[in-house]
Amino acid sequence: MKFTWKGHSCFVVEDKGFKVAFDPFGDDAVPGYGKVRVTADAVLCSHEHRDHAFRDGVKIEKSGAEDPFVITTVECPHDDAGGSKRGMNTIYILDDGEFRFAHFGDIGCPLTDAQIEKIGKLDLALVPVGGYFTMEPDGIYALMQKLDPKVVVPMHYRNGELGYPVIGTLDAYLDLVQGNIVKYDTNEFELTKDTPAQTAILKYLG
Repeated sequence: MKFTWKGHSCFVVEDKGFKVAFDPFGDDAVPGYGKVRVTADAVLCSHEHRDHAFRDGVKIEKSGAEDPFVITTVECPHDDAGGSKRGMNTIYILDDGEFRFAHFGDIGCPLTDAQIEKIGKLDLALVPVGGYFTMEPDGIYALMQKLDPKVVVPMHYRNGELGYPVIGTLDAYLDLVQGNIVKYDTNEFELTKDTPAQTAILKYLG
């Protein structure tokens, strides 16, 4: 299973030839990032804000590959006030029978025990770590400790001129991480049975 980071919270995930795009952002919606123009079999958006729901940036083109995924969703607030500030957010959990991963969108508050149980055991988690619009890094880290995914891929953070000025960099989250941190010189990550446990930092390549 291959994960390609297109910047901010946008990923294209390919499994057995089937591609799903997550959270494409609008042109000029996120400072520093280029335009999202990808091709996929399907697109999933965690919520309808312009930096997560630019469906026009995804050309839906059926590859002919069979959809391998069973999708589970968990609804949660985008803020710490039950959604009254920023609305609701959808966590998408995809399972192909071999691997199970989740895209956490703009999760804004701690999850309940029932929600954590519904998410289940993850091989990989795509999580926002910049705070401000989402849970702060310590809250995300505490959640990852509970869920214990094999691989954590940070997203939705500021990196130099990339990302919103009000959100944090990777530093606060990485300062909490105990374990293997791997920085890649590519925007792609391949998940296999032999992939070691890690926090995987991908490089934005446009």
